[in-house]
Amino acid sequence: MRKFLMIGAAAATLLGLGAATAGSQTPRNEAFRMVALFGDVLGIVEQAYVVPVDGKKLIEAALQGMMTALDPHSNYLPPAGYGELRERSEGQYSGVGLTISSEGGMVKIISPMDGGPAARAGVQAGDVISSIDGQNAGGLTVSQVSEKLRGAAGTSVKVTFLRDGEEPLEVTLTREVIKIDSVVGRLEGDFAVLRISTFNENTGRELNETVARLKRENPAIKGYVLDLRNNGGGLLDAAIAVTDAFLERGEIVSQRGRTPEQIVRYAAKPGDLSGGLPIVVLINYGSASASEIVAGALKDHQRATIVGLTSFGKGSVQSVIPLRGGADGALSITTARYYTPSGSSIQKVGIEPDLEVARSQAEARIVSRSNFIYSEAAFATALDASIGTERKGPHTPVEAPGETYDKDKDYQLERAYDVLRAGGVLTQLAAAPEGVVVTPPGTAPIEVAEVQPDSGPRPRLPSDQAPLIPDPED
Repeated sequence: MRKFLMIGAAAATLLGLGAATAGSQTPRNEAFRMVALFGDVLGIVEQAYVVPVDGKKLIEAALQGMMTALDPHSNYLPPAGYGELRERSEGQYSGVGLTISSEGGMVKIISPMDGGPAARAGVQAGDVISSIDGQNAGGLTVSQVSEKLRGAAGTSVKVTFLRDGEEPLEVTLTREVIKIDSVVGRLEGDFAVLRISTFNENTGRELNETVARLKRENPAIKGYVLDLRNNGGGLLDAAIAVTDAFLERGEIVSQRGRTPEQIVRYAAKPGDLSGGLPIVVLINYGSASASEIVAGALKDHQRATIVGLTSFGKGSVQSVIPLRGGADGALSITTARYYTPSGSSIQKVGIEPDLEVARSQAEARIVSRSNFIYSEAAFATALDASIGTERKGPHTPVEAPGETYDKDKDYQLERAYDVLRAGGVLTQLAAAPEGVVVTPPGTAPIEVAEVQPDSGPRPRLPSDQAPLIPDPED
C-alpha cells in the first residue's frame, strides 16, 4: 500500500502539471499525463477488482510490459530475476537448463543448454511451453515461467512442450545445479576442436587453459575448429577476449547508440593464441550475439573461415541498470547496436557463412521453409538493422547430407576438417563427399524430406530468466 500511495501522490502532482499546460501538450507533458492515468487505473483496480490484488505484482507486470513493448530483449527484472542473471553470468545456477523468450503470448524455447536436464530429455529450440505442473502457461511472462522452472536441485517439474507437426511432449525434469563449462576442447588427429557453449566470466581464462593443455598433448596442432553452434551468447567482455585471442590487431566490434558520442570501438591487442594456424568457426541459426561478434570479426579480418548456416541475427546491446542497487531489480534495456569491423550490422541479418553447410536434412528443411522461426527477424518487435540490409530469405542450403550419408557423422564438423586440410583456402577445398546434396547458391527453395531430428546438438538460439541474452555487458 505504501508504494501505491507514493504513486498516487505523484500522479496527483503530475495531473496538476498536465492541467496547467493543457493548451500546449508537449511529448513530455503527455508522458506525465499517462503516468497520472496509470496511477488512476491502479487505484481503480485495487478498489474495484473482484478479488484483492497484489499491487506490487501489478506494478512489476506493468514495468515488464513497458519494457517488452520496446523490443524482444528489453526487460524489467524483479529482484529475484536480477539475482538469477548474476548467477548465470558467473557460470552456475540451479534449474532445468533452458533459454526462453516470449512471442505472441507464448513462451518459446530459444535453446536447451548443453548437457542440461531439458537437453537430455529431448527438448529442442522452437518448442513452446504449454503447461507447467499441469497449469496452463499461456499468457505467462518470461519471468513467471522462469520462476516456475527454477528451484532447488533435486526437485522436479513436469513440463509439456508443443512442437510443430508432432504430438505434445510431456516430460518430468529434475532440477540440478547447472555448472557451465563454457570451453571444452579435444584433439581430432592434428586438429584441435574448441567447443564454446556460452560466454561468461570464465570463458577467456578457460580458453587459454584449454588451448595450453591441447598444445601439451599435441605440439604439432595444424588447425583449430571454434564450434559456436547453438551458442546463444553471453558477456561482451568474453566475446572480445575470445576474438582477441586469435587476432594480432584491428577492430573487433563497435557499438553505436543513439548519438555519435555513444559510439564505442573495441580493438585487439598483439598476440595470436593459435600462432597463425588456420581456423574454422562453426555457426548455425542458434549462434547469437556474442557468438556473432566473434564470427563476424574473424571473418572480416579473414582470420577464419566460417562454416555452417547464417547465424541468428541478435546484434543489439543490452545494458543492465540496477534499480536502487538491485533492491528493486534491474532494467535490461537496449542501448546500442553491434557492427562488425567492416561496418556490417548484425541486427536481424546475422553472419553469413563462407561455406554454407547444413548438419542434417532436418536442419536444411528448417532453413528452406517459409515460416522460418529461428532468427531475430522473426520477432515482430525486433529492432531494425539500421543500414537497410536484410536477412537472406528461405532457401536451400548449398550443402546438406542426403539420405545415404552416414547419419552418425557431424557433416558440418567434417567439412570444417576439410577446410583445415585445405589450409583455410576454399578454392582448394575437396569436393563434397558422396551422399551429400549440393545446391548451387541462388537456387529457389525446395522442400527437403521430413525426417526425425538427429541426436546431435540441438539449435541453441540465443537461461531460464530472460529472452535471448539480457546480459550484464551484452
